Amino acid sequence: MEKQEIRTFGRRHGKKLSARQNLLIETVLPAIMPSNQPKTGLILEIGFGAGEHLREIARQNPGKIIIGAEPFMNGVASLLSAITNDDNSIRAEYKNIRVFPDDVRDFLRDTDSQFEQIWILHPDPWPKARHEKRRLLHADFLNILATHLAPNGEIIIGTDHWEYFDWIRTEVSKTALCTHIPDIQTIHTRYQQKNKANTSAPKYLVLRT
Repeated sequence: MEKQEIRTFGRRHGKKLSARQNLLIETVLPAIMPSNQPKTGLILEIGFGAGEHLREIARQNPGKIIIGAEPFMNGVASLLSAITNDDNSIRAEYKNIRVFPDDVRDFLRDTDSQFEQIWILHPDPWPKARHEKRRLLHADFLNILATHLAPNGEIIIGTDHWEYFDWIRTEVSKTALCTHIPDIQTIHTRYQQKNKANTSAPKYLVLRT
């Protein structure tokens, strides 16, 4: 029997979007969806939320294409608002951003791109035992990500939910990926600031092939 893939859970739409946000989704988003991008020199962020970290990556790497995958339209709309001028044109420092507004697995299935970095910050920990199967970072998904790493590429994972951190390490042990626990200062995002797990600081993992 074919294994059923776990899809993204949760609301894809939250609060009502503003008129400008709807306009940006209709006019700007189609122009910056990933299409015909180079196969190398790429960075991917999965689940970028409101896009704070994605924008920082773009500013720090002006010569690379930065692809963000986010299925929740409120996050996509927040990012579009932040990277555009009053006339809805893309600000110069963000012209290297591309956005896939859906489940990242659909994007990965249809691309042969290789990424120098794949960032996954504060994924939903689904802390209740009955919801564990909904977690994104299971071994099968990590193996998919590994096939999209460029030589010397790395997957950077951060979470403030320490039980989830330990669970991820167990899943990594089921793969051929090598684990490194880096000394990374806190990367500030809206979700890190909420810190619903009430821990002292996020923990990070770097995975390499």
